[in-house]
Amino acid sequence: MNFPEDFLHYVWQFRSFDHNDLKTADRENLKIIHQGFLNKNAGPDFNNGKIQLGETVWAGNVEIHIKSSDWLKHNHQSDPSYENVILHVVYENDVEIKRIDGSVLPVLELKNRIADELIQKYENLFLTLTDFPCIAQIQYVDQFIIDSFLSRTLIERFELKSHQVIETLNALNGNWDETFYRFIARNFGFKVNALPFELFSKAIPQQIYGKHKDNSLQIEALVFGSAGFLNDKFDEEYPNKLKMEFQFLEKKYNIKPIEVSIWKFMRMRPQNFPTIRLAQFAALIVKANHLFSKVMEMSGVAELRGLFENLPVNDYWKTHYHFKKETDGVSTQIGKTSVDNILLNTVAVFLFAYGKHTGTQFYINRAIKLLENLPAEQNAITDKFTSANVKMDNAFASQGILQLKKQYCDQKKCLSCGIGIKILKQA
Repeated sequence: MNFPEDFLHYVWQFRSFDHNDLKTADRENLKIIHQGFLNKNAGPDFNNGKIQLGETVWAGNVEIHIKSSDWLKHNHQSDPSYENVILHVVYENDVEIKRIDGSVLPVLELKNRIADELIQKYENLFLTLTDFPCIAQIQYVDQFIIDSFLSRTLIERFELKSHQVIETLNALNGNWDETFYRFIARNFGFKVNALPFELFSKAIPQQIYGKHKDNSLQIEALVFGSAGFLNDKFDEEYPNKLKMEFQFLEKKYNIKPIEVSIWKFMRMRPQNFPTIRLAQFAALIVKANHLFSKVMEMSGVAELRGLFENLPVNDYWKTHYHFKKETDGVSTQIGKTSVDNILLNTVAVFLFAYGKHTGTQFYINRAIKLLENLPAEQNAITDKFTSANVKMDNAFASQGILQLKKQYCDQKKCLSCGIGIKILKQA
């Protein structure tokens, strides 16, 4: 026997044990009318159960342990909330348990009622060393079961992300435009420079750009100056113009630039350098100020992608990937994969969060439809599932997979996973 109490929760919840001639440890006839409902809060494990002992029907709670002596280890004998337990379900009955009033608690022992095959299946999942426990079995699970559970994990993932959005929204006094600006700036940094981009966005509020929307040079000066890149000495005309503009704007708006040293360049392709990303970000602001409002008005992937295409990036960056570093053939536009990453991780999240926060299903549906029309992500995690023959047609599925991996596979919560439960049930 090598399983935790959660396994017995599964066995009881799905009645995965031998029901023939059920009797309590005191040899009293037992009939399970309803096993109750799993309780994930404090108190007995299952609420509102219903059983028949002899000729008497009892309604109440059910407590489950590996050994009956665990009742004493957990100090249930002195906890009034366990007085309404009508049945103690254990794998091994090693000691008689009495309630506070002295009455003996009826106990059902499952030791010889659980099939060895079921225990072996669980151990194959739970004790595997891989971070993808069901990698060998998932290919035999019906795709409908997988898709259904991925729908649940996708919603879980987006609800968690929505909480982060609402926390920032509340800190910004309900300003959706500024909140969106903060998140999309972080997204522009992708993984490596996400934090510097976030700090940069906090150094200069979006509303300042609005006052200079007709002057692209000043927008660029605000971006690179706030990001800390204009404190150097330059020989070229363009960076010197930016520096001159920013010296005035910095004092006017009391801007405190972030430290340039926090930006990361190492082991990156030049087109992914933060200087190129900042140039693209400045061009996006020039092209479409008040981004959130524009995103809310747009429908369809093509229109949303168009917002990030053909950005008016300054020509300086066609021959530079950093100030003072000249080169040839620099691509100044955001790649399609990067655009889709922004649509997935910021635009879809905000549509979902706005819909949840305002109680507007229309925007939640738009977020889901956007995910269904974006390609599935390709990374080390999704590749593992794909190699196991899991169908992944779009970003809706791949986002569900990422949540499945993080919240279920990594934590070995196979018994809370619809896919894991199906594997255990299969003959």
